[in-house]
Amino acid sequence: MSIHKKRLSDINNSGFGPNSNVEGSRLTNKDGSTNLKKVGLPFWDRISTYHTLLRMKSTHFLLFILLLYTCVNILFATIYFMIGVQNLVGIDGIHSHMHEFMEAFFFSSQTLTTVGYGHIAPSGLATNTTASVESLVGILIFALVTGLIYGRFARPKAFILFSENLLVAPFKDTRALMLRIATYKNNHLTDVEALITVALHVTENGRTSTRFYPLQLEYAKVNSLALSWTLVHPLDENSPMYNFSEQDFKESKMELIVAIKAFDDHFSNIVQQRTSYNYPELVYGARFLPMFHRAPSGTHTILELNKVNLYEPVKLPEIHPGFTESETLAVNA
Repeated sequence: MSIHKKRLSDINNSGFGPNSNVEGSRLTNKDGSTNLKKVGLPFWDRISTYHTLLRMKSTHFLLFILLLYTCVNILFATIYFMIGVQNLVGIDGIHSHMHEFMEAFFFSSQTLTTVGYGHIAPSGLATNTTASVESLVGILIFALVTGLIYGRFARPKAFILFSENLLVAPFKDTRALMLRIATYKNNHLTDVEALITVALHVTENGRTSTRFYPLQLEYAKVNSLALSWTLVHPLDENSPMYNFSEQDFKESKMELIVAIKAFDDHFSNIVQQRTSYNYPELVYGARFLPMFHRAPSGTHTILELNKVNLYEPVKLPEIHPGFTESETLAVNA
């Protein structure tokens, strides 16, 4: 494995510890969340219901609302049924218990939503008290659900599309790590900044630890992300992965943690998005192909988002001959 003979400063404020023996398969998931599970406290002390409902998938959120609505109605229908359906004026004739329960269930749904068609009305103190409590519960639930829907709808999000792969590509007279991003909604991001940190597993004196290094980019900020943006980290003498061969990338268990921060004109707010790449997502010896072109009419530019990960194999420049691949990685040793 190649060795970097220039001392490079690693960082200790990455938020992750240096002990490689306690890490999972990766530090950061593809969606930007940290790959960890917190234990040691009761479940309800570790979970934030508000954050969970805001980040929940839309389908899961709709199913949760439906389940909540159904469970509340079943609860109050059971109470009405136990009090006695004879106290629900409007249920005529002799019916089966299932029919009576269903009538109580639909009366509960009308009371919970304050619709009140008038076909069935409560009678007696116990039934009226239950209906009053259910009306209050319905008002509180729908107020909370409305707030959650607005929070999910109005929550600022970057809507950035990342390339699936990280490439080692030719760059000037050397090599470079490259990844590509683009916005996939009709939003406009300005003052876009990229911060990339690499985690390398280093073996020294028989002990493996994780070192974190900030990566210098050719351009770390652009004024506007109208088209795609290829982030380029030159693998020169200022890089902790200087002269890395494909085997070096594999043995170092490299993980690239990418953070993008920008200003969204529509939200009038700062948005951010994170992701990560590890060795299985690295393509050694490739370059991205263009993903935008002029429209046939010549009046506008077409950005093909399905080509954000499109690349072709290329031959890389030779590794600097001053290093051998049999040496052990000793970055910052």
